[in-house]
Amino acid sequence: MVPETTKMDLFGHADTKDEKVSPALLPDRHPQHDLFICDVADAILKDVMAQMEHPFYSLSKKPETNVRRYEHNGHWLEITPSVKGLATIYDKDILIYCISQLMHKLNNGEKVSRRVRINSRDLLIFTNRGTSGRDYMALQEALERIRGTTISTNIRTGDEEQIDTFGLIEASSIRRKHGLDGRLLWCEITLSEWVFNAIRKEEVLTLHRDYFRLRKPLERRIYELARKHCGQQDEWKVSLQVLLKKSGSQSPEKRFRQMIKDLVEYDHLPDYSVTFSPETDMVTFLNRGTMHAAIEEHIWTGILDPDAYHDARMVAPGWDVRQIEASWRAWLGENEIEPKRPAAHFIKFCKSWYEKRGTP
Repeated sequence: MVPETTKMDLFGHADTKDEKVSPALLPDRHPQHDLFICDVADAILKDVMAQMEHPFYSLSKKPETNVRRYEHNGHWLEITPSVKGLATIYDKDILIYCISQLMHKLNNGEKVSRRVRINSRDLLIFTNRGTSGRDYMALQEALERIRGTTISTNIRTGDEEQIDTFGLIEASSIRRKHGLDGRLLWCEITLSEWVFNAIRKEEVLTLHRDYFRLRKPLERRIYELARKHCGQQDEWKVSLQVLLKKSGSQSPEKRFRQMIKDLVEYDHLPDYSVTFSPETDMVTFLNRGTMHAAIEEHIWTGILDPDAYHDARMVAPGWDVRQIEASWRAWLGENEIEPKRPAAHFIKFCKSWYEKRGTP
């Protein structure tokens, strides 16, 4: 298996040159987002937690056509590719785009469904890609890999445990412009119930915008794991062997160890700094504090009506509603939400809190 350090384009195609890849972040291709429609520009990067914690996607530069199985702490995952190979971590950007758009609409009180229409150019800009004919063709190939990849798992989203086989998306359709370039105009995707359940239950996390500027597949995967397990804590420690397993990397342990040492040397992951102890084979992720600063900047500081606390206690019996309020305000800050009806929004948050956690 070719290791994940081989140079690749933004959809996972191998570069035939043998030059060494710079560890620096990719340039921001569209810093002003001039061509975005408003709701696309305002959307915050979101991903489903289950997809961040477990290795659903290939990190290889070559099409993987073998069935892969992953088991860890009672969770299992079996991934079956189509003849075109497993969906890659670059293909996943299409789902991140869809999840981000749906969460943006939910946070604005809009209705959402599993069917999402995508303007192809908006997607390419949002995910920091080029907009040449090759980029549009790569987008179609990515859709085909995602549509062809099927999953069997006991990993829950929401309150449902789905053990039968399903796709990450159930269907897709493409509208293509006729003519010499034949570029995609828009795509329509129907998400699987498994993914949509996670969105409805808000089992998502915010990603740093520079996620799309990470060059290597493994860097993106390691960032996902750090974001999921370290979050806003000061640090997260994990053994190299467990990190290798959870990453889904097919590289030998010796090569994986060197890639982690490279991450430590260049120290360019968003949100987290990485250290490695060769003596204990432990990897430590240290929070840079960038997420907390962003949350503080956007946190809602208004005052709730006293009646809101009374109603909150009714929908979340047994809980300290002031504790829930602190989490609610932090959640508003993380998602950059200015609630139009703060009391109603807070009570709804408390109700959801109780439904997820029950009586304390």
